[in-house]
Amino acid sequence: MSEHQLLERVKADRVAFVSLQFVDVTGAVKSVDIPTSRLQEALEDGIWFDGSSIEGYARIQESDMRLILNPETYAVLPWSPEERRRARVFCDVYHPDGTPFEGDPRGRLKRYLKQLKEKHGWVFNVGPEPEFFLFKRNGGDALHPVPHDVGGYFDFSADDEAVRVRTELMEALTSMGLNVEMGHHEVALGQHEIDFRFDDALTTADNVLTMKYTVKAIAHQHGLVASFMPKPIFGINGSGMHCHQSVFDAQGENLFYDAEDPYRLSKLAYGFIAGQLKHARALAAVVAPTINSYKRLVPGYEAPVYIAWAQINRSALIRIPRYTPGREKATRAELRFPDPSANPYLAFLAMIAAAVDGITNDIPCPPPMNNINLYELSPEERAAKGIRELPGFLGEALEELEADKVLREALGEPLYEAFMRAKWAEVEEYRMRVTDWEVARYLETA
Repeated sequence: MSEHQLLERVKADRVAFVSLQFVDVTGAVKSVDIPTSRLQEALEDGIWFDGSSIEGYARIQESDMRLILNPETYAVLPWSPEERRRARVFCDVYHPDGTPFEGDPRGRLKRYLKQLKEKHGWVFNVGPEPEFFLFKRNGGDALHPVPHDVGGYFDFSADDEAVRVRTELMEALTSMGLNVEMGHHEVALGQHEIDFRFDDALTTADNVLTMKYTVKAIAHQHGLVASFMPKPIFGINGSGMHCHQSVFDAQGENLFYDAEDPYRLSKLAYGFIAGQLKHARALAAVVAPTINSYKRLVPGYEAPVYIAWAQINRSALIRIPRYTPGREKATRAELRFPDPSANPYLAFLAMIAAAVDGITNDIPCPPPMNNINLYELSPEERAAKGIRELPGFLGEALEELEADKVLREALGEPLYEAFMRAKWAEVEEYRMRVTDWEVARYLETA
C-alpha cells in the first residue's frame, strides 16, 4: 500500500485516529495515537518520541527517536466505537540521523530477513498456533483464574458463550487482514486456539501481536480476561505457541522437500533441524522467556522437555508432520516449545538464526526419535541416545543464551543487553517474592 492509498483508505473507512505501534524488548505493544489530520505529516516526517521511557530503548541523553510508518500494516481496530474509529499502523524505529535503531525488535527481524533473502534467496515462513485462556472476572483486585467454560479439546456446544466469543474474535481478526484458518477449544477448561495461515516471519510476527491485543480487547468487552500466560493454572495443560516453519525460495518452492528422502526432507531441512536442536537450550530464553514458561515445560502436559526430533511424536521438541502426496509445499518442521509470552520478533529471529547456523555449517542432524515416548525413558537411556533437556528455569536459560555466540550476534548487542537486563530483573524479583505456595507450606511448619 502506498502512502496515497493509505490516506484514501483512512478516509473511506472514516477513521478518526491512527494508532502508531511498535514493541519494546519484552514484546509489549507501545502506541501513540494521532488524529488523521496529522497522518500526511507523519508519513512524510515520522513521529518523534522519547525513547528513554521505553524498555530497552535509548538512554536519557540519547532519548529522541523517530517512528517511520509502514502503510502496508494498516488495519481498522474493529472494537473501536464508530464515532471515534481507530486504525493501527506498525512502525520501525530510527535514530535522529536516519539510521535504524538496532534495539528495535521489529526492525532487527526485518533487516535479518532481508539479508537472508539477498544472500541465499530464502524466505523464512512461520505458521504459529497461539493458545490462550478465557477467564471470568471474579471480583476483587487480585484475579484468581476461573475458566470461562467447561469444554475440552475440539468440543462443540451450540449454546456455549465461549463459542460465540471465539467466533467474534475470528471475525475481528479476519477484518484486520489475518487469514484465519480455524478456531477451536483446546484441552484445558477455558483454553482456546485460533490458527491463521503461515506467512513470512515478519508478517507473521505482526499477526501474532495483532491477535494478542485483539483477543484481549474483545474478551474485555464480554467481561472476560484473555490470558496468554503459559501456565496460569497448576495441574492442567498450559498454553504454547507451536510454530510450523519452512524455507521457500524466491519462486515460492518449498526448500524442505525432497522426494527421494524417506521423510521427504531435504539436506537443507536436516541442517535447519540440527541447528535448532544444537541451540535449543539458549533458544529457550527467547521463545519461552518468562518465569512462568518453565512451569509449562515439564513432563506430563504435552509440552516438550527433551531435545530431539521425530515424525508424529509429540513428545519431541521438533515434530515433522506426516507427508501428504501432492502437498509438497506443506513440508515443514513444527517447533513445539515456544509459548505466546514470547516477543514474536525476537523469537522468530532467534529461531531462524539457530537454523541458519545448522544449514550453513553442515551441523549433523541426529536420528529421529520415532515411536519412542521420550518421557518414559530413564535418564541413563536418554544420555545413551545423546538427548539433552531444556533448561528448567529462566535463569538457567539466560546463562545458556549468554554463552551462545550465534544467537547473541543475531540479536545484536543493543537488543541482547536490553533483553538480558529485563529478564535478569524478572528472575531477581521472583527470587525475592514470597508466594502462596511458600506460605501454605512453611508458615506453620518452619
